[in-house]
Amino acid sequence: MTISVLLADDQHLVRAGFRSLLRRGRDLTVVGEASTGDEAVRAARTLEPDVILMDIRMPGMDGITATREILGFLDTKVIILTTFETDEYVFSALAAGASGFLTKEIDPDGLRAAVRVVAAGDALLSPSVTRRVVGQFAHRPVAAAAAPGGDRLAVLTDREREVVRLVATGLSNDDIAAALVISPLTAKTHVTRAIAKLGVRDRVQLVIVAYQDGLVGN
Repeated sequence: MTISVLLADDQHLVRAGFRSLLRRGRDLTVVGEASTGDEAVRAARTLEPDVILMDIRMPGMDGITATREILGFLDTKVIILTTFETDEYVFSALAAGASGFLTKEIDPDGLRAAVRVVAAGDALLSPSVTRRVVGQFAHRPVAAAAAPGGDRLAVLTDREREVVRLVATGLSNDDIAAALVISPLTAKTHVTRAIAKLGVRDRVQLVIVAYQDGLVGN
């Protein structure tokens, strides 16, 4: 399966570099480019890419606002890609619904892998975005279905709760499978069901709910 990618960055050379790097992946294709947030919104509506690499600082509409608008009408995945890795940018990007947050210092293999990860339905943060940052974000609101009595996690089975706890500690599906002695497919199924039951968008917001509801400590 080919993964379609939209590049949104106000610097032509940056877009050219990303385009060149992504084209080296046989399963990746760049379907369009945008130099402003407004252009990114229009391109996303027309091209319906699987993944968008979105810069934050662009003329006019910024990348975070563009992300929020795009995810309001399109079921796509957005990776915020920037040179400015600060807590507030992480908070804003995740609140807007981004599935990933990476700096432009990422290596070529890492960039291609990141696109594949979010396209597959997972979410990622760069290694330097620590649990401290996620823990701080956990105190901010996130859309989730409230269960009777206010315990959102009550809708989960015991095994799903355990899987969510492991997700929140940073484990991949393969790691979770090894820890619980189950198959990676079963682990992924538990994660998918937990996301659906809790009414959250993706793995990142699943982590946030785990922190908010005390399943893991900050």
